[in-house]
Amino acid sequence: MDSQLVWQDCFNIGVESIDKEHQRLFKIISRLFEYGEEKGQWVCQEGIKYFKNHAVKHFEDEEAYMASIGYEGLETHRHIHEEFRENTLPVLERELKETDYAPDAVNHFLGVCAGWLIGHTMTEDQAITGGRASQWRNLLPEEELEALKKVIVQLVFDMFQLESQAISSAYGGEKFGKGVYYRLVYGAKEDKKRQEVIMVFEEKLLINTVGKVMGLQTNKLDSMLINAARYMARQFVGRVMELVPAFGGQELEEENLLSYEQFKKVFEREKPQVSLLFNTSGAGYFAYCVIAPHLLESGVGTPIQPENALTEIQEYLTRREEASGKRRVLVVDDSATMRQAMKKLLEEDYEVSLAESGVAAIRTITLDRPDMVLLDYEMPVCDGRQTLEMLRSEPAFAELPVVFLTGRGDPDVVRKLLSLKPVGYLLKYLKPEEIKKKIDGFFEKLA
Repeated sequence: MDSQLVWQDCFNIGVESIDKEHQRLFKIISRLFEYGEEKGQWVCQEGIKYFKNHAVKHFEDEEAYMASIGYEGLETHRHIHEEFRENTLPVLERELKETDYAPDAVNHFLGVCAGWLIGHTMTEDQAITGGRASQWRNLLPEEELEALKKVIVQLVFDMFQLESQAISSAYGGEKFGKGVYYRLVYGAKEDKKRQEVIMVFEEKLLINTVGKVMGLQTNKLDSMLINAARYMARQFVGRVMELVPAFGGQELEEENLLSYEQFKKVFEREKPQVSLLFNTSGAGYFAYCVIAPHLLESGVGTPIQPENALTEIQEYLTRREEASGKRRVLVVDDSATMRQAMKKLLEEDYEVSLAESGVAAIRTITLDRPDMVLLDYEMPVCDGRQTLEMLRSEPAFAELPVVFLTGRGDPDVVRKLLSLKPVGYLLKYLKPEEIKKKIDGFFEKLA
């Protein structure tokens, strides 16, 4: 387990008491990553108890501050705290105890908690002082969400004889294991009631449920299993729509299998009305998200049709297999044009993820460590220097290879770049083939 949480000044909201406690929570989770890998069950157990106590006290202090300034989003913010405290944490703790702190259970705990903490700090806590808009201002009313949870829990049991429990009503798109991301679009583009449903499955959940229903003796995804999962997911969503009338009345128009990068892009840009995370008592995790009536940006995935379904699924599995064996590169640049150009240049040989700022880069690195970071030196707010300094301040990331991207090659800039001891630097105005050759060379030197 090589993930860590790295605090940086960009996370500050400008309220000293809250910012100090955020830093403390980040440090505790960072230590827990180390404990889970090195120290054993007892130390991990005590560390988790320590994190929980600090988190609960912090929630109380933060809510008191919001009340003192008359923050209009207090009730929504309080509800998110309550969900995490009363639902998410207890279920994660129970899984740890029932499995004697098995690696999967520890990974679930740290992945969900780290993702929640980063996302909550960067969105909901920033919203307190006007830094950002709340991600959850458009959630369905609580009573409707509760009704939907009950329907989903019952359907999971009816279809798979599997007990499940909702552990969060504000799932933020964080990873909880190797996932499959399946999108269903209902209603035509001109339909004002158009909605999108995204179901996220932990890979082992599909193997443990759909695979067993089909009698498959396998421990990995294949085209038959993905195809069966597609049709079962469609039946599942159809039954939800029948049982919860507010979600019904539309025909399936499109379906896609998304990469995590595509899913994250959709999730971070849209405001979901439903974003539920479920635990299934050891079989795996899944999320049920609904975005309506917002239109999804085009190009996130090839629509699956009867005539191309087999090809699309096989290509999806091939991409997953190829990606799992490729070295991973994170491209950090505030220019969307530059990010996409680098992705197109590198994606044949590398698994490429993208971040548009230093803050986004820290989050990505924390939850899904790459093998190399291509980091824009000149960015607003948190520039390349600040981002690298934060990475170097954490032992877990001190040796993470970083290559600076810059549009300036004059001697003064080059000296500043090299003083930070990156693996190297790349001039953006080089020809694409030269950039690719240099990146390949950086990896060869690291081998």
